[in-house]
Amino acid sequence: MLELKGLKVRYGPVEALHGLDLSVGEGELVTILGANGAGKSTTLMAISGLVDVSAGEIYFEGRRLDTLRSHQVVELGITQSPEGRRVFGPLSVAENLALGAYSQKDKPAVARRLKWIYDLFPRLDERRGQMAGTLSGGEQQMLAIGRALMAEPRLLLLDEPSLGLAPLLVRSIFQTIRAINRAGVTIILVEQNARAALKLADRGYVMEVGRLVMEGPADKLLHDPQVQSTYLGGIEPN
Repeated sequence: MLELKGLKVRYGPVEALHGLDLSVGEGELVTILGANGAGKSTTLMAISGLVDVSAGEIYFEGRRLDTLRSHQVVELGITQSPEGRRVFGPLSVAENLALGAYSQKDKPAVARRLKWIYDLFPRLDERRGQMAGTLSGGEQQMLAIGRALMAEPRLLLLDEPSLGLAPLLVRSIFQTIRAINRAGVTIILVEQNARAALKLADRGYVMEVGRLVMEGPADKLLHDPQVQSTYLGGIEPN
């Protein structure tokens, strides 16, 4: 479904990604692990068209992505829930979700999608008229994921969904991510909680300073001594 070939991204004179080769199959849940500054978020932003690619190519279902603008990427079926949630604080929960569906023209389909999201996140249903800026961190994370789902993506990019959340909410968010994937949405999950991510994922990649240094089935990475010593910790999802 998705293929990155020799991907490089620069921020001014600094090269942040050094020639990534990465692939994601339809229906997979693939996680990208690594320390802060490894280039995980930059990789997602490159896929989304939010940063310029300095070299290499990105293909989605055979179509080249890195020549498109970000709104065109969304229209092809790729959405992102960004690190830090970035909800629209002065707008209500319902208004935030409606913005996520701006590219959708089929109103009955949008209504069905909204119902599914409220079923996934009952807390959002309870707070649909509440200003997003007054929600708790966990509720804002639910809203960020729900907003990304409103565009009916075939590929969902999740950037640090557990960051700053209490353990109980971490488990809840990961259970929901599993349910979204089982509903047919392909997912790339960037996550510092490596143990929880590998428990969910089909496959994983490990990044260090803009390079992929390891890849393989999630279960294999979960039991790899190097991955265990460097990355594994945090809350396991039930």
